[in-house]
Amino acid sequence: MNHHSTYDPTPITAIATAPGRGGIGVVRISGKDLAPIVSALFGVAQLKPRHATYLPFTQADGSVIDQGLAIFFKAPNSYTGEDVLELQGHGGPVVMQMLLARCLEAGKDAGLRLAQPGEFTQRAFLNDKLDLAQAEAVADLIEASTEAAAKSASQSLSGAFSTVINALVEKVVHLRMLVEATLDFPEEEIDFLEKSNARGQLLTIQDALQKVFEQAAQGALLRSGLNIVLAGQPNVGKSSLLNALAGDDVAIVTPIAGTTRDKVTETIHIEGIPLNIIDTAGIRHDHDEPEFGENIDVIDAVERIGIERTWAEVEKADVILHLLDASRGPTRADEAIVARFPDGVPVIRIWNKIDVSGHHASVDEMEDATHIYLSAQEHLGMDLLRKELLRIAGWQQTGESLYLARERHLIALKQAREHLEFAASYAAQNDQSLDLFAEELRLTQDRLNSITGEFTSDDLLGVIFSRFCIGK
Repeated sequence: MNHHSTYDPTPITAIATAPGRGGIGVVRISGKDLAPIVSALFGVAQLKPRHATYLPFTQADGSVIDQGLAIFFKAPNSYTGEDVLELQGHGGPVVMQMLLARCLEAGKDAGLRLAQPGEFTQRAFLNDKLDLAQAEAVADLIEASTEAAAKSASQSLSGAFSTVINALVEKVVHLRMLVEATLDFPEEEIDFLEKSNARGQLLTIQDALQKVFEQAAQGALLRSGLNIVLAGQPNVGKSSLLNALAGDDVAIVTPIAGTTRDKVTETIHIEGIPLNIIDTAGIRHDHDEPEFGENIDVIDAVERIGIERTWAEVEKADVILHLLDASRGPTRADEAIVARFPDGVPVIRIWNKIDVSGHHASVDEMEDATHIYLSAQEHLGMDLLRKELLRIAGWQQTGESLYLARERHLIALKQAREHLEFAASYAAQNDQSLDLFAEELRLTQDRLNSITGEFTSDDLLGVIFSRFCIGK
């Protein structure tokens, strides 16, 4: 595979460790031939590859910046596939900056420049050291916020996701080959679909793709989390619920209605799944009458903006937690709130304050929504809510590996699934539509290939790698 249309051969350098003070800091250099830079830095013709050499890092005038290890990786046996030099010194920011400046000075004649964010990993991709899904897993591993997410990212980095995608592509290619061959020899076309069991092969591919999609969707959830919006009238206990779920006093809890004027977002983890819980301004429409939309001028401007923002969050929610006060039952204002919820978004109706109302903690599956009775204040029934949130997230603790998929991967898998559905509809028309059947298989293959970067436009590469941190 040749990606080299995008290749810039100039050597690059950056600090590869996180900013701040640490025991060790690393400056990394990558390029086609680093011998001149090694010579300028250390006055030796070469360093023994893959061997840690302890030596002083010096300024051009011979004064010592630091003592540390230099490790040289000879191309192609390196992370980027080029010559790579790593200088490991003490991790103070000043020392690292001085060492980086010295490298740039020593490599000036060789054209050494600062690396762009993600450029080391981009070179690894361009030199076929990693495919695109593996390269993205590098960034995901760095950003992983839970153990489960880190595990899935390292799965993808080891190539597990790519292996599954490539196996799917092979199945599609095999079926394409059969169809194309039949189209080339029309006299052999008699009952092609029957003889080659094309429909059966297609069904196998569809099942395999569906399984990958489910695992990738679950992995995407591990990456970015489920967006849960708390909505309800003022003072029904939204902030108390957020605190009970988060196990911390993150929101102000007071008996004064309308305390939360803007959204408060808290990410919590349940079974390794990040849940982004958004506490919003209470939806109130009139101080006196709970009539929806009447005398809206009574509400001060700040609160009105808070309420509009609440509806904006509700529109984007993956799950809505609609809080009601169990001690006073539903009101007309609660019904008006429900009327504005967007279609298709799961709603959990939470009857809070059961410590006052006398209800027991319980879950009730109703047609309109799942109803949960709890007390956020007294932490009664909170496990029932956690369990329901995991169920909605589709969390199954199977032993199967999840792939830390990105939105781009899910879109490509969805499109591939659609093309297979079209292919199936043409297969149902017997052998009259074989050319259309073949075309849908080709489009399926294209979509799957875009995940691993077999065929990827240069501008997409730029976007993907620019999101990395510098030094990777």
